[in-house]
This record gives sequence, C-alpha cells and structure tokens, in this order.
Amino acid sequence: MTQVLILNGPNLGRLGVREPEIYGHASMADLEREGARWGADLGLSVGVRQTDDESTLVGWLHEAVDARAHVVLNPAAFTHYSYALRDAAAQVTSAGLLLVEVHLSNPASRESFRHYSVVAGIATGTVAGFGFDSYRLALSAIATKLSG
Repeated sequence: MTQVLILNGPNLGRLGVREPEIYGHASMADLEREGARWGADLGLSVGVRQTDDESTLVGWLHEAVDARAHVVLNPAAFTHYSYALRDAAAQVTSAGLLLVEVHLSNPASRESFRHYSVVAGIATGTVAGFGFDSYRLALSAIATKLSG
C-alpha cells in the first residue's frame, strides 16, 4: 500500500481549541482517525504527525524521502519563512514523490504576512481554505495523481 505522511507544524496540536472560528472544532486526534479512514478508502496507508519543532519537521521530511512516502504538509507558521523546511520539502519532490501543501484557512484572505509561502514553489500542489476537508482533498489529489 502506498504510504503518505500527513505532517503538521506549530500550534496545530491545538486544533479544536485554538481559534475554532478559523481552524474549526476538529482535533489532531480527529485528524489521525479521519486521515487513516480517508487513506484506507483511497488505498493509501496514512500516518499523521504534529510538532512545534522546526528541526523535527525537517527530519520527518527526510524520513519521507528515505521511506519513499508521499507527503501532505501543513507547515503552519513555518510556511512563511522557514527556508530549512522549504529545502527539506524540495527533497521530497525532487525524489519524484508528491508533496501537497495544506492550509485549513485561506492564507491569501488573511493578514498580509500570511500571503507568501516559501513551500508553494516546490510543492506538487496546494489545497487551502476548506478547513479540515483540506486534508481529505489533498489525499484524494495524491491518490488521483498516482492512479493517472
């Protein structure tokens, strides 16, 4: 079964309690459960991880390359400035793997500092603004791309 890692950056461990009017009421535990279910429905083996630590997230991207796992990445605040994360994510796509950048909200409709993503230019694609469903759409995009 094709492996996909859903990797989440800082503050996403607070899903469900942090600004639910922006990020929704679903928790990281909900994402773990739903991600596995969505993946199974699409023929994907999905693992979900979250960290507030930039170096851990970079390490997980390296692990994805070594394991030949595709990635759904919600870089959170690292989206806008982490060139270390961008370079690690570039290793995923340059290895021929898929990397879909995900955001719960639409960064382009929020504060101006959120408008730029250092990851977008190397990502296979981006899904933003659909809340929790952004993850499901990203997994669906990966499954579709792999079957095509």
